[in-house]
Amino acid sequence: MITRENRVLRRPSRRFLLLPVPGGALESYELKGPFLWPRPEGRPASRVAYAAAHVVADPLATSPSALDWETTLAYRRHLWSYGLRVAEAMDTAQRNMGLDWDNARELIRRSAAEAKTYGDPYELLACGAGTDHAPGAGSTDAVAAAYEEQVSAVEETGARVILMASRQLAAVARGASDYHEVYGRLLGQVSRPVILHWLGEMFDPELAGYWGSSDLETATSAFLELVRSHASAIDGVKVSLLDAAHERRLRAELPEGVRLYTGDDLDYPALIKDGSDALLGVFDAIAPAASAALAALDQGETETYDSILARTVPLARKIFEPPTRDYKTGIVFLSWLAGYQDAFVMVAGAQSARSVLHLTDVFRLADQAGLLPDPDLAVRRMRSFLTTAGVL
Repeated sequence: MITRENRVLRRPSRRFLLLPVPGGALESYELKGPFLWPRPEGRPASRVAYAAAHVVADPLATSPSALDWETTLAYRRHLWSYGLRVAEAMDTAQRNMGLDWDNARELIRRSAAEAKTYGDPYELLACGAGTDHAPGAGSTDAVAAAYEEQVSAVEETGARVILMASRQLAAVARGASDYHEVYGRLLGQVSRPVILHWLGEMFDPELAGYWGSSDLETATSAFLELVRSHASAIDGVKVSLLDAAHERRLRAELPEGVRLYTGDDLDYPALIKDGSDALLGVFDAIAPAASAALAALDQGETETYDSILARTVPLARKIFEPPTRDYKTGIVFLSWLAGYQDAFVMVAGAQSARSVLHLTDVFRLADQAGLLPDPDLAVRRMRSFLTTAGVL
């Protein structure tokens, strides 16, 4: 192990660098190097797979929610190039954590226009519609009206609608009937089938007790009643509860034709393998590996599928470790290390949400998963990050 006192005696090459470890010491780390991930000829056939995409903040803007539009859209093109669909303006894009509705609406508009150059936006892009522009909505009628405004904005672009979980509805609802009233009203109006999102309180504590109960089985019963009553208007449900056993039980109970999009960023390999589709924030970070794994699954090469995704799980578990809501920081850090954006800056300054040791582990695990395409660039950026932090 190398301490601060003897670090100057080392002359590491470009593929070596000193990394901090708990306790304040430094140790030498040698990069493993990237894998050569092939780009597929098209989208996966056996599963529908969305990557929930992050946004790239403008480092020179005075507004804390301003975006670097070209780099943000370039990242969507990166995801599409690996055969993944894009889930836009969702939790991964810092909705309810810095990205306001005005910027989210513009993001949806621009992403849909970009999607049209690749095909049908409804097939390539699903966008979050919620109530975050109406924090004062104090009744179920007001919440439904707020939802309707955002649903209309998404549908106008031709993209698929994702009905996001609403903090405002969680605050005003008095039971399952209020959820059924609001969602039933929306599902009776949409022009094409939508995705429902059940986001757990580990991602947003203000959503505790969603669907009218803090008891998971009671909430699940209320949710299933809604889905069964409006199945023709629902493409699928995205479940982000990080409970694999519950997801499998729920999937078995869904009406025929309604997909279950796993939102489990910890147990996704097994859940996708045994039947779930995917709408995952972690796919933003591991897109090349996810694409290769899904191509293997299409070919029935389950051992290859398992092998590829097994290398990504330690990285995913690090990025999504508690407090889980701060996972976006690791995703953006990895995007910067990999060269997909020029600055490690986030909307609302969220780059400070994770510790130096946490982000150092993200670096190590991303390298071990083969997800740093330019190792020399990654080393330079990691060194600059650690130097700025006062570690080197």
